[in-house]
Amino acid sequence: MKIRIQIVMEAANGETERVEDIAELERISPQPETLGLTLAESKAVLHGIQQCMVSEQVAEYMAQFNTCPDCGARRTKKGQHTLVYRTLFGKLNLISPRLYDCACHQPHQQRHSSSPLATWLNAHSSPELLYLETKFASLMSYGLSIRLLSEVLPIANEVNPTSMRRHQQQIAERIESELGEEDFQFIKGCPDEWGRQPRPEPPLTVGLDGGYVHASDQKSKTEGWFEVITGKSVKADGDAKVFAFVNKYDTKPKRRLYEVLKSQGLQMNQQVVFLSDGGDTVRSLQRYLSPESEHLLDWFHITMRLTVMTQMTKGMITELASQKKTKKEADEIESTDVPTQLLKQLESIKWHLWHGNVTDALARIHDVDDDLEIWEENPTNKKKLLKLVHEFETYIRANGAFIPNYGDRYRHNETITTAFVESTVNYVISKRFVKKQQMRWTQRGAHLLLQTRVQVLNDDLRKTFGRWFQGMSVMENEQEKMAA
Repeated sequence: MKIRIQIVMEAANGETERVEDIAELERISPQPETLGLTLAESKAVLHGIQQCMVSEQVAEYMAQFNTCPDCGARRTKKGQHTLVYRTLFGKLNLISPRLYDCACHQPHQQRHSSSPLATWLNAHSSPELLYLETKFASLMSYGLSIRLLSEVLPIANEVNPTSMRRHQQQIAERIESELGEEDFQFIKGCPDEWGRQPRPEPPLTVGLDGGYVHASDQKSKTEGWFEVITGKSVKADGDAKVFAFVNKYDTKPKRRLYEVLKSQGLQMNQQVVFLSDGGDTVRSLQRYLSPESEHLLDWFHITMRLTVMTQMTKGMITELASQKKTKKEADEIESTDVPTQLLKQLESIKWHLWHGNVTDALARIHDVDDDLEIWEENPTNKKKLLKLVHEFETYIRANGAFIPNYGDRYRHNETITTAFVESTVNYVISKRFVKKQQMRWTQRGAHLLLQTRVQVLNDDLRKTFGRWFQGMSVMENEQEKMAA
């Protein structure tokens, strides 16, 4: 069996202008593996159709430049060159003529020439190809992205990791250029105007946290990593958006967060609950974004520190008990007043903080510090525990104003922890930058990749391309209508 695939070119009146052969397929005997098109055949067919369509479209576009629009005289050709244009279905070599402007425009001057096709196709890569390159490069390594696209599309070896990275960064820079100016505060209007706004939606919950990425230009072990701040904004109906930026590189962090909240319908009379680990960076980031904002210290980071100190205390008791020769002596160590009192005080600190009683919690922390100082025994981690207690006291004092009654919020099903952001750190940062892809990153490279990655994770990248290239949006709408 032989199958010939052809393209029929028709004029506007329906008459056939030209028929072009695309491919000829042959099947000797029916086999499961030769049923229908193979991947290689489909690539060849798609490339042939693409070549034919683009040739016709270019010819139609160039026809409008062959004559002068004013006097109708035919424009003369100065020369031509080959223009390379890469698409999803292969690299195309297009003839780009250079045409002289008509003499009626510049009768007494040196004649000027231009290349209309080169001006029209100045990107040398189709928007669809740029979109897929950016999308897959944001989700996996550049090398894997190339292998995937080459496996399913007839682009062969026309795209390499270096060009893909360059294209991805160009898209990210264009996204960055659309971000508004940074401002100290984004609270707009006055209380009277806020009162006249429509009834707001339920509160937005925003969790902020940080992760670390391996630096390419490390000068020492302590400078081998740089911090990336990421966050997640969740609406009451569960709809969420993520954002991320490199802390020491980004110059518009507050504007970035504000635009995320704005995209979720933020009004100045709407409540926003911010949860963070209490770090200086995230604390300053969330200020002056909304007059109805509430700033809370994440319970997870409090209880995590207390758990470490509790486990360390139990470890010291076990260590001292193991040094005794008899079981009776070991039991005496485990029931001695100082270790038992330490565990009770740590539990009391946790209870007071759970109920938002910062004053009494600080008093208990001070008692723990005193007990450790007067404890005659000197187990291995005593000094380390004492240091942790001092750091915890400083941490609570610095964030005391952001500690609510966690128990009351928990009973009313209100968020008290940034656990939902921990997973965000994992899939926004770790999966692409840290875990199985042990690359070293510049701050600029990581920041730009984060901007396209969050667009992909938020399902916004296609919308962004549709806004830049309106033809993509039109074609997508037509395809959705045909599918319906």
